[in-house]
This record gives sequence, C-alpha cells and structure tokens, in this order.
Amino acid sequence: MPDPNGFLRYERQLPARRPVAVRITDWREVYPPAGAELIREQATRCMDCGIPFCHDGCPLGNRIPDWNDLVRTGNWDAAVESLHATNNFPEFTGRLCPAPCEAACVLGLGGQQPVTIKQVEVEIADAAVARGGLNPHPVPASTGRSVAVVGSGPAGLAAAQQLARAGHAVTVYERDDAIGGLLRYGIPDFKLEKQHIDRRVAQLAAEGVQFRTGVNIGVDVSAEELRGRHDAVLLACGALQGRDTPETPGRPLRGVHQAMTHLVAANRVVAAAGDGRPAPAVLPDGMPIDAAGRHVVIIGGGDTAADCLGVAHRQGAAGVHQLDLYPEPPHGRDAERDPWPTWPWVLRNYPAHEEGGDRVFAVAVQEFVDDGTGQVKGVRIAEVTVERRDGRRVVTALPGSERELPADLVLLAIGFEGTEEQPLLAQFGVTRNARGAVDARPDWQTDADGVFVAGDMHRGASLIVWAIAEGRAAAAAIHSYLGGIGSLPAPVDPARQPLAAR
Repeated sequence: MPDPNGFLRYERQLPARRPVAVRITDWREVYPPAGAELIREQATRCMDCGIPFCHDGCPLGNRIPDWNDLVRTGNWDAAVESLHATNNFPEFTGRLCPAPCEAACVLGLGGQQPVTIKQVEVEIADAAVARGGLNPHPVPASTGRSVAVVGSGPAGLAAAQQLARAGHAVTVYERDDAIGGLLRYGIPDFKLEKQHIDRRVAQLAAEGVQFRTGVNIGVDVSAEELRGRHDAVLLACGALQGRDTPETPGRPLRGVHQAMTHLVAANRVVAAAGDGRPAPAVLPDGMPIDAAGRHVVIIGGGDTAADCLGVAHRQGAAGVHQLDLYPEPPHGRDAERDPWPTWPWVLRNYPAHEEGGDRVFAVAVQEFVDDGTGQVKGVRIAEVTVERRDGRRVVTALPGSERELPADLVLLAIGFEGTEEQPLLAQFGVTRNARGAVDARPDWQTDADGVFVAGDMHRGASLIVWAIAEGRAAAAAIHSYLGGIGSLPAPVDPARQPLAAR
C-alpha cells in the first residue's frame, strides 16, 4: 500500500530548470530529466486518497494514485502500462498540460502543496521510450471499415490510434506539411521537442494508420469524395481562429500580428534549420520573423503569450512587454472565489517569465502608433478596470493613465474565437455555433450523419488533456457507429465540463 506519511516526509520539489543564460541560446526543452531518487520521493507523496479527486480534475480519468505507487516501488514497466491505459500521449500532456489534476489533489484541501503529478507522468512516459521504445500494437484482423480523421492534433491522433487498435482502417488528413497540428508548429521546441511527436507518428504508422499531409479537405479533396472513400469521418481541425482587435486605431499597421502567425513561422524556421532546409525569413507583410533587436509587445496573459515571450527571448529581442487586461492574480488560491478542487485563478509564472521581460497588468491598448511609414513604432496603453454587466465584459480606461511603450513588433495573444470558417464546413453541412465551435450530439455526431467532431473544434480552445479525452470518446462513438465488437473507453461525453463551483 502507499506510504501514508510520504507527504509529511517529503516537500514538493521539481527538477531544476536549465540555467536561463544557457537555455535562451538554444531551443531545447527547459526541464532536464528528474533524478531517480527525486521522482521516487515525489511519487511517495501521493497517499492514495479514499476519494482521489485528481481523477475528476483530469478528464482522461488517469489512474494517478496507481502509477504514483508503482513508481514509488520501482515497478516502472507496470507504471508505463497503467499510464497508457487512459492516456495515449502522456509525453505530450506531461510537458504541456497545466495540470488541473494537481489543483484537485487532496493535499490542497489541507493547505499542503499538491503532488507533482505532471512531473511523475512525464518521467513515466520518458521511461517507456528508454525501456524499449514505444512498441506498436497492431491488430491481427481488420474490421473492413474505414475512418477518415481530418486534423492531426492530439484529438485526431488519439482517435486514430484508438480506432486503428480496434481494427478499423484509419487515414489521417493534415493540410500542413507535417503531422502534429499545433503540437508541431504552434508549440515551441523549448516546451516540446518534436522528436516526441515523431516517435508517436512512427508508432501509429506501425499500427496501420495512414497519413496524408498537404491535403486540405474541402479544397484538395471535397467532402463528398472523402465520404465516398470512408465509412465515417471525424473532424478534429482545432480552434485556430485568433481573436482580433480590429476596432483599435492602427491595427492595420505593419508589425502587428496574430501571435500564432509569428509562432508558427518561428517554429518553421527552427524545424527547417534542424533539417538543413531553407525557410522563409519574413512574415506576409515583410516583417522579419526574427525579433532580434526589436522591442516586442505581447498582448495577452495566457499560454500563447508565454510561448511568444520565450520565443522573443531566444531570438534576442531588445525588450519585451507582456500586457494583461486583468489585474495581477493572487499568488495563492482564493477559497471563496475558487474553492478546492476547482481550477484556481492564480498568478502563473512560466519559465519564460524568469528569462526576462516586463509584465504589465490591468492595462489595455488604446492605439497602435504609426512611425509615419505604416510601420508600428509603439503602443499607447491606459490603465483599465474590467467589470461584468449583464453578462458582458465592460472595460473602462482610467483618465490620465495613458502612456506609450516602444514596439517594433506587436503580437496579439488574446485568445481564439473557435474553429476557422473553411470550405469543408459548408461541404459537410456543418455550421459553427455562437462560440465558433461545432456542436455534437450525445453520440459525438454533428448535424451530418456519420460525421463526428472532437477536440478544440467542438469544445473551443482548451487543454490538451481535453483534446485527447474527446478524441478517445469520439473514437468509442465511431466504433459503435460502425458496428464494432465490444466497446472502447469513453472518458467524457460532449456536454462534460471542467470542475467548477456552482
């Protein structure tokens, strides 16, 4: 049985990050592997609660106490099996997920620091590779049914693997030139080195999944053609429509970009350099992708903004300001606002923040300032208050608080408005709802019979664990729709929401 005193004997501890002065000179991951003794101690802190709320914090239903204790006792092979029983890609979630499971850890109820669940998870995932690689699990016989998966992000890949292992012929269509969705070009290498994606793609290919890159469904292949080739279709195209601020004076200026435009371009340069290939050196408006020597302003306070910050540091920006509309969050959970075990609103310091830059809270951009040639030279900001009135957000600028910040490059990281409007939607007879997402029936089908949806395309921009959970659940629904024998795991239903206070 687990050590009931482990959390009393060991403090929460993460492996030391690579030194800032070293890591900003390359694109390798920030965290080195944890030592064997450190990870054993951290796993020992898990006390296998009578009711492990971490299960509810994680939509995948990961068997967290089980694999923590297996790590504690050194049974790594069993830990790998237990972790993969509920999560197709723990090396992705262990690096990228903000860990709502840790926010729901029962230790938090008693004022203790939660178990380092995410770190234990990534160490188990890496152990799977070190101890023999990611072995494929091909099925001996095919069902004779075929499924198209449109989109190769975590939702699409999770569904593809589940369906292939159930014996269905699966083809993944990706409009980009490489598999992985935002994992490939949206997430910087210092958070996720692309070798992790490549290993999984190789495993899926060995399990029979077919990949077709450079194919834009609705343009290169019509929806009618796709439905003619396959018995079912899963749409997992993500939520890539970036939120904009067209009403702000100066928005059309050169040098003002959506954050993902710059991130994708920067990641392509890194990928091309690693492969010895040339890559475009400028963005569509002629702005150099490299922020070297430039004053960068990042608007937004979330994960995407932090990714932009880390990229700017590695490109050698002259200075970076990150602007957040809201006031600085508290450093600890406000039990009245966000009672345990819900996800708390707290100040989140990413590794990029210790690398430099200035964070400015409770401000909004009033104008992008023109240098006289149509190029941005600064942003005029004002302190603001934010209120909710009749369900609407009302932002009020404080008189006399305006000032200007220098800016040669401005990146809008203010969220996403749902899936992109694209030809495949109309061709499949699918529409976006008021949130820009695509609705699903209880069986994960859209308004078009035999056409399913999962991941951010259905939920809106969300966490990677939700994408994988929805991909697994949609795969279970497709398997049933195709008359497959038995059932596949379905961790969530389309209406499932994160833990929240009522």
